[in-house]
Amino acid sequence: MNRLAATFALTALVATPVLAKPAPIDVTRFHTAQTLPRLKGAAVIVEAAPGADQSSLENQVWLAAVQKELFASGFGSATPGAADVVAEVRVDREVQKREKTRGPVSVGVGGSTGSYGGGLGVGLGFNLGGGPKEFVVTRLAVRIRDRKTGEALWEGRAENRENAKAKEADPAMAAPRLAHALFSGFPGTSGDTITVK
Repeated sequence: MNRLAATFALTALVATPVLAKPAPIDVTRFHTAQTLPRLKGAAVIVEAAPGADQSSLENQVWLAAVQKELFASGFGSATPGAADVVAEVRVDREVQKREKTRGPVSVGVGGSTGSYGGGLGVGLGFNLGGGPKEFVVTRLAVRIRDRKTGEALWEGRAENRENAKAKEADPAMAAPRLAHALFSGFPGTSGDTITVK
């Protein structure tokens, strides 16, 4: 009986949920050697991309996060009419479901006999998910263009897939994380996709 009690106690410890870490972020940037000198020290304004609601509260969170990272990357601030470049911000968020693949509880029993005695073991496995899981896929795209000519000088995108129940899935947490990852090591290597944890 003591062996059985110990097995259940050990199973309970193993089944204790572990706090999940924030999901990694995939980042890709594009630019050319000719456009980079025009970005150095440029005065920038940040706007929602065409078609997005510039005044929505959620968009304001993303615009502020991108602006903060641009200033940290060496850009200057300016009024709309005096800016050298415009940073256009687009955000797409999509909820995906992953269906349950197995039952919530499984039981296994094993035994052994031999000249030195016998034994019986009971193991329990718990699927703590209990049902379909929802994930939020967030894509942040920023395009920096020349204000006068409209020419694209730099483009980048950051994407991650977070558990919908995680605090990092909330825009207030996701915006600074993705913006920081996108502008980390600005301007980045053109065409390379890196993973930021």
